[in-house]
Amino acid sequence: MNPICSMTGFGRAEKVTEEYRLQVEIKSVNHRYLDLSVKMPRKFNCLEAQLRQILKEYMERGKTDIYVSYEDYSEGSKKLLFNKEIAGEYLKYLQQMAEEFGLKNEISASVLGRFPEVFSMEESSDDEGKLLAMLEPVAREAFADFRRAREEEGERLREDLLGKLSAMEDYVRIIEGLSPSVVDTYRQKLYSKLTETLKETGLSADEARIVTEVTIYSDKVCTDEEMVRLKSHIASMKQKLQKGGPCGRELDFIAQEMNREANTTLSKANSLSVADTAIALKTEIEKVREQVQNIE
Repeated sequence: MNPICSMTGFGRAEKVTEEYRLQVEIKSVNHRYLDLSVKMPRKFNCLEAQLRQILKEYMERGKTDIYVSYEDYSEGSKKLLFNKEIAGEYLKYLQQMAEEFGLKNEISASVLGRFPEVFSMEESSDDEGKLLAMLEPVAREAFADFRRAREEEGERLREDLLGKLSAMEDYVRIIEGLSPSVVDTYRQKLYSKLTETLKETGLSADEARIVTEVTIYSDKVCTDEEMVRLKSHIASMKQKLQKGGPCGRELDFIAQEMNREANTTLSKANSLSVADTAIALKTEIEKVREQVQNIE
């Protein structure tokens, strides 16, 4: 039996060395497709495509967010840059201001260096292969933690759905048991009404006509086909749940078909017992439809 995954999950992994601290977090919620958002430091941006490809080994559907945080403790990881062109622009305009407004120009190097972007800090660039060697093990650990959380929740969903399907089978059996009595009750009422009418009018009973009326009524209230299809849908959903794997879309489609059969059954109900049972059946199907939305 393959695991079933919920589309809701969270995972985290971290690696701390003397040189750096790297953390990866991932979380997801329900979504029809794989909708992935990645937020990480600029130096790792070149690895986004690889990170997305790795994630596909662990999931297929869900609105997913990945957060990568990184702190570099090593010396020499950053270097100071002097932006000569920007400094020259500042100096040119300061001299122009001094000339136009008759001001003293007492600009020193230390003063000029305080202007924005004259000096800037830049992280030293790393080889893409080196960055991937740092990130991939931590990402895979986070993704595996994330996968375990989704499988645990998925197992709870499987058990809950199997319980609901068993309850649906009970309702189907009740409706099947009630159907013959509904027709018999109608036949008895029809005979009783005709007998009373015939006594008053003195006419003879037309047995063939009575049989025809009962048959027509039976066709209108008969739910045999709906019950057969419902049992087939229940069996199919149970089979897919037992098999496991990504089956959320298929289960959602089956649940829609179940709901259609329940609606037809309810529309045919001509007794309070059948109607009440059909409503209970439909309620259980709605619960199933809600739950399968959480399965990958």
